[in-house]
Amino acid sequence: MTTRQIVIDIPEKVLLAEKMDEASFARELRILAAVKLYEMGHLSSGRAAELAGMPRMEFLLNLGHYKVFPLQAELEDLERQHG
Repeated sequence: MTTRQIVIDIPEKVLLAEKMDEASFARELRILAAVKLYEMGHLSSGRAAELAGMPRMEFLLNLGHYKVFPLQAELEDLERQHG
């Protein structure tokens, strides 16, 4: 898989407020971006999971943490695949 790097300047005060180191904050930003892009319909759950850096099943199961819920059809598809 080919990847590209995007650099984002984050004010140090934001990191201090979030009580996160740079690596943890970067991972959280990737997950948040993936969740929002999925929620808006810009990415499929598979592509969003790739962006978040986790398996699709894990991504779908973690959506509730962000108050976003997967479509019923996707859940049924996962149940068929892993049931």
